[in-house]
Amino acid sequence: MSRPPLEVADIIRAAGEVFIEQNRHWLRWKHVKVLRAIERCRTAALGGHLDECTRCGHRAISFNSCRNRHCPKCQTAARDRWIAARQRELLPTRYLHVVFTLPSRLAPLVLQNKKVIYDLLFRSSAETLLEVARNPEHLGAEIGFFSVLHSWSQQLNLHPHLHIVIPAGGLSPDHTRWIHAQENYFLPKKALRKVFRGKFVDALKQAFRNGQLNFHADLKLLADPKTFAAWLRPLFREKWVVYLKPPFGGPEYVLQYLGRYTHRVAISNHRLVSFADSQVTFRWRDSADGNKQKLLPLSVNEFLTRFLLHILPQGFVRIRNFGFLANRRRSTLLPLCFQLLGTTPQPPAEEHSSSTEDAAELYRCPYCGGPMKVIERLTAAEILLRSPPEVTAAA
Repeated sequence: MSRPPLEVADIIRAAGEVFIEQNRHWLRWKHVKVLRAIERCRTAALGGHLDECTRCGHRAISFNSCRNRHCPKCQTAARDRWIAARQRELLPTRYLHVVFTLPSRLAPLVLQNKKVIYDLLFRSSAETLLEVARNPEHLGAEIGFFSVLHSWSQQLNLHPHLHIVIPAGGLSPDHTRWIHAQENYFLPKKALRKVFRGKFVDALKQAFRNGQLNFHADLKLLADPKTFAAWLRPLFREKWVVYLKPPFGGPEYVLQYLGRYTHRVAISNHRLVSFADSQVTFRWRDSADGNKQKLLPLSVNEFLTRFLLHILPQGFVRIRNFGFLANRRRSTLLPLCFQLLGTTPQPPAEEHSSSTEDAAELYRCPYCGGPMKVIERLTAAEILLRSPPEVTAAA
């Protein structure tokens, strides 16, 4: 994919300092850290390395990446490594995509309690799927799946939801056979919605009783137990969204499909259209209007504010495994799944270091297509002091 003409980094470089100064009343160091990382990503400020083509001798300086998980430019390598590691875990069966979404009413509470509520979302959705799937009236099997957290809507508003990828079947209760799901049916959507709503609200009430929730500014009144209970009551009248997409084929399709979801950030650089007169315009897809592509203009202040809504808590794990794919069970149950499906897992791929040198091996010479190899590492000061033969943004 060609480099986009406009990047989030360009907007931050042009307006970031003014934005930080105008919003110091709510910005925290974690927000500034992300803005600084994206601003400096693949620039001389982060240092780099001198590469040489092993075929024709062409030389070029490549700048280092920031590797921040919120940076639109730094997710490709992380995504590819994750998908490569998952490749040998793909079962020879159909796969399904399920989406669990929190009601918009919870958005203000989420902003003040991201870690607690995102954890509850993971746990409640996983317990829902495992419980409904175990029911003999439905599938009657133990399933395995992984969940990926996204917190944004197409317009960059807070919209927490999980993308969950599940093999279309599971282990029988006695672990002696594989139970296949019906061709065009997996689990009842109505039951999933009801169980998910009940489990999440119960867990949220327990978090309140345990003193795990914070209430600031406009939410201060919710610290009172009666007020909080009254605020929760309308959630039981809402229709919670659980979306089951049709099966999308076997393992040969899964990896390509996963790439769309696993390491996304709130907005990709390729959706940006223009930045002029302190206004950012980007493309968004309107699902309520036949998925038509539309343009949304926002002030630069509003754009960066919405972008920062989706900064995850430090150390938060946004891709999690459950059921027979759970970390503590995968080593014993996954080989059993392969056996019951009449096949064997792929052997582990050779492990490679993720150093800058190895990354540079994937960088091809722009003149002859030969591999570029690192011949010298450079600090930011060294890059500024020397006259480079050619500068590239690849890292």
